[in-house]
This record gives sequence, structure tokens and C-alpha cells, in this order.
Amino acid sequence: MDRHQKNRIMQDLEKKMVFITGPRQVGKTWLAKEVGKSFAETLYLNYDHSGDRQIIQEEGWLDKTRLLILDELHKMSGWKNYLKGVYDTKPDHMKILVTGSARLEAFRYQGDSLAGRFFRHRLLPFSPAELFHTGEQPDLTKLLIRGGFPEPFLTEQAVDADRWRLQYIDGLIRTDVLDFDKIHDFRALNLVLELLRTRTGSPVSYRSISEDVQISPNTVKKYIGILESLFIVFRVSPFSRNIARSILKEPKIYFFDTGMVRGDEGAKFENMVALCLLKHQYIMEDWYGIPSSLNYLRTKDGKEVDFCLVRENIPETMIEVKLSDSNPSKNIIYFHQRYAIPAVQLVMYLKREHKKQGIEIRRGIDYLKSLKI
Repeated sequence: MDRHQKNRIMQDLEKKMVFITGPRQVGKTWLAKEVGKSFAETLYLNYDHSGDRQIIQEEGWLDKTRLLILDELHKMSGWKNYLKGVYDTKPDHMKILVTGSARLEAFRYQGDSLAGRFFRHRLLPFSPAELFHTGEQPDLTKLLIRGGFPEPFLTEQAVDADRWRLQYIDGLIRTDVLDFDKIHDFRALNLVLELLRTRTGSPVSYRSISEDVQISPNTVKKYIGILESLFIVFRVSPFSRNIARSILKEPKIYFFDTGMVRGDEGAKFENMVALCLLKHQYIMEDWYGIPSSLNYLRTKDGKEVDFCLVRENIPETMIEVKLSDSNPSKNIIYFHQRYAIPAVQLVMYLKREHKKQGIEIRRGIDYLKSLKI
């Protein structure tokens, strides 16, 4: 199955280097090699492979190479200055594609040696919009149960999806976390992760989790930050024109793999909507260059709407998620009437789309298919 970003990546390669980042096993290497098939001379090098590592260190590729793919390069000491030198001295015909996950995305912010030399593409799991645009009919139930990572989603046997997830989580915790930061208490980190799996979509109280796990609130915050950096979870913060105030308020936590959510169908559906909206936000930034964010709305007296798409610090659309309620919620009516923000209520099980009190009532799958990606 093709990935929707393939053609955009090929277009960007004509202009600059391209970084593909995203969760482990989301298909970055596969996509890079698919892009490579469109070039007459493609060389794929993985820094984890000893033979490839030597070629990378010696810059030992042939001049006729048209596309150079460098995987896991961020594990190389001084990789950014190395890459800057390679890019600045390469032949005009050679394009460079760099792939990596957590550390590549995190280290990208440190220093500016690569400024102006690359475009970024964040690759996320399959969504209804991507499946629809690549000619597939999105299966909402399948996405909720298996998540959108390629291997569990495409496998024929549901049990193989469960086996994949068990190994995936274990590998992330034992390998990627250790590579990313020095963690001595894996038991506590695992407990934090398991608690988050049962509290998807609820504002996170660091103090409450710290009492459950018997660690400090600052340690809980650190662990969640690591899980976020490793593309295991992502946070949705309350919208505020004062960004500093927004950061201080409790975020809601969602998973890149909807299959990790421990909850009912409603919790899984909300997580999938969050992931689809995040993917839409990334596309707006990475491809269209529009500063965007995904937030939620909450007042001091507890009125809350699940999501708000924000473009250039202006609320564009607010979104409430329901399993079967076709009547707009009191909270979304309140925010719509008071702040005149366009509003949509997504319903997983809905017989007929309609509009009520200015609120669009939409079938969840149809709305998610229509998102720009």
C-alpha cells in the first residue's frame, strides 16, 4: 500500500534534503526505499550496520549516486555537522533523504547547523483520510481495534496484531527509552504508561499519578516527556492566547497507536480522532508552512470541548466527539455562541448528518476522511 506523502517527499527532494521522522515501525524506511525506486541510482545506508557505517564515515559512495538514503544517522557523533558538510559539497544531481525516529526529531532542535537545508515530513500511522486518498475504503472498527501502524493494520490475523503490539511496547521501553535517557526504574515508567492507557482523553494530574506510582510529580512529568519524545504519546494542551499559561494547565494525553488505549469504544474513537487531527496539523505545518496547533477548550468552571484546531494562534474549528449522541453538547453550544468559533460534533454512530443551533453534526468516519493530508 502506497503512502500518501511519497509524491510530496519526491517534490521536496528537488529543492532540499528531506527528513522523515515519526514513530518506530510506522513505515519510514519502507517509504524511503519506495522513493528510492524512482531514482536510477539509489544507495541506502543504515548506521546500525557495520559495513554501511564505514561507508558513511568515509563518504564512500559513488559520484553517480542519485539518491542517498541515510537511516539512523543521528546515532553518529556529530551527525549534524557531518550532514551539513555532505550536503554542502555533494554533486548537484545527488539528493539526500534522512530517516529516523525519536532522537532525530529531538536533536533537530539543538543548534542551527542545518538551518535552511532541509524539509521535514512527519510520518504517522494510517488514518481514514490517507486510506481514502490512496484508494482504500477505511474500516473504522479495524482502525479502532488494531490502530493504524502498517504491520498490525495490514496483517490477516487479529492475533498477530496483538503479538506485534506486545513486542512493540516492550521494545520501546527496554531499547528506545534506554537509548534516549538514563532510566533506572523501568517498573515505575511502565506503571506510568499503563495508567496513561486507562486515562486517555482525561486531563492528566501529575500529582495523582505520582501518588499511584509512588514517585515524585516531577518524575512523572519527566517520564511522560520521554514517552512523548519517543512518539508513544502526544499531549493536547488547553488553548490560551497566553502560551505560557496554556503550558501550565493540565494536558490531555493520547496515543500514536490507538490500539494501546485501554478503554471502551468511546475512548478509542476519541483517541483516533485526536491522532487524525494531529496528522492534519502536521501536514499543515510540514507541507503548507502554516503554523498550527491542536488544543482543547476549557473554562475555569469546567466547561470543556474535546478539540480545537488552531491556525496562526486563531481558533479555526472546535470539535466535540460522541459515540452516538446526535444532539450538540451544552459545552460546544456555549463556546460557539460566546466565541463564534465554527463547531463540529463528530458522532461515530449517526444515521443522518445535520446542523443544529449552528453546530454541524457529522458522521465521524466521513469527517475524518475529508481532512486535508
